[in-house]
Amino acid sequence: MRVVILGAGVIGVNTAWQLLQRGHEVTLVDRQDDAALETSFGNAAQISVSYCEPWANREAPLKALKWLFDPEGPLKFRPQLDPAQWAWGLQFLAQCNDAAFERNVAQLVALGSYSHAALKEVVAETGLQYHRLTKGIAHYYTDEKSFADAGAAAELMRRHGVNRRVVDREELLRIEPALRQFGDRIVGGTYTESDESGDCRVFTQELARRCEARGMQSLMGHDIERLERSGADISGVLVRDRQTGQQRRLQADAYVVAAGSYTTALMRQVGVSVPIYPGKGYSATLKILKPELAPQVSMLDDQLKVAISRLGDQLRVAGTIELGGFDLSLDTPLARTRAQMLVKRIEQVFPGVCDTRTPEQGGDPQFWCGLRPATPTNIPLIGRTKVGKLWINAGHGTLGWTHGAGSGKAMAELINGEVPAMNFGFCGIDPRSAKGNAGTGLRTPARA
Repeated sequence: MRVVILGAGVIGVNTAWQLLQRGHEVTLVDRQDDAALETSFGNAAQISVSYCEPWANREAPLKALKWLFDPEGPLKFRPQLDPAQWAWGLQFLAQCNDAAFERNVAQLVALGSYSHAALKEVVAETGLQYHRLTKGIAHYYTDEKSFADAGAAAELMRRHGVNRRVVDREELLRIEPALRQFGDRIVGGTYTESDESGDCRVFTQELARRCEARGMQSLMGHDIERLERSGADISGVLVRDRQTGQQRRLQADAYVVAAGSYTTALMRQVGVSVPIYPGKGYSATLKILKPELAPQVSMLDDQLKVAISRLGDQLRVAGTIELGGFDLSLDTPLARTRAQMLVKRIEQVFPGVCDTRTPEQGGDPQFWCGLRPATPTNIPLIGRTKVGKLWINAGHGTLGWTHGAGSGKAMAELINGEVPAMNFGFCGIDPRSAKGNAGTGLRTPARA
């Protein structure tokens, strides 16, 4: 089959790799000049199966209200004159109950476990190097009440087959001695040995090179102008070369939209509505000055809700969710406050370990922001849409790196007429009749 993939982030490139593995012809399209230059570029670097939890829970509405006027609040809702934002918000509120939380966690962890296994397969086959550390993820707490609640979260993960265990302060400091300078503030933590970390951008770009070596046509620097529909099916996609202005029409047997937060607008062109809304996140990447005192274990800071990961001679700290449209600015007062908050936390937890000076002071922190494509449930949309030949692989929120390899594998399996071996609600796919349906235009009831 000929397959066109729209979007060259970690989701699109993993999908391309898995389709090539199954003998299909692949064309990958992205407006950037290389893969992974948008949301996959500067994320938190964690493969965090043990933290596959949705944003929506019974405490989320009250917390969101509390953080509404706090520029450093982990989850910030910035009201816009945008019906899509309010519709998404209402759907999100409908998920803020225990029953929905349990239901959503089950699917997120299932996809996370499936994806982690798929990632290991890709790494074993390709030998990709991307500052990978397989030392687990530690979650440290500075508040007694929050730590008291950690046991329930760990038990929830254990019920889904993930060994996230509660540890006291002394054991946590043995697991990651770099926390000792901050140890008097820590009351305890949780630790999952099976989780890992690595540079998503490096992985994705290197995997894209492997895809090209296997014959993938790579159309980088091309704007995706329009999906074309003829009757019940997609008939083509119009793209335009950003350098030459030349327009071309791509035709295929299947079209996969993996365009992150921009998936919604593309799908709307052909009458498909998807509940994906952007959540702006920030990261800061800092040069390590004292390698012997820098952490090796990837971490989560419960107080600020940020993730910290070592990437070679740099330390990445990332976090916060800002629901305010497609704003990617880093130079507004709010953006500067949220970015600097990350750097200040690193200096508090690991004093003197990284170069946390501002540019005015002679430092060189690498600030970044990206749009996490989130559904109200945080469950990504993977599968067939109601329009023939059109598939979707988007809506991964903060878990694109965690779920990327498995989402790509599952997408390729579905297109190939197979049923992925996990308990997950794929769009438009009836598990009893998936075999043999690929590329036929057969449409079963879909969420997208």
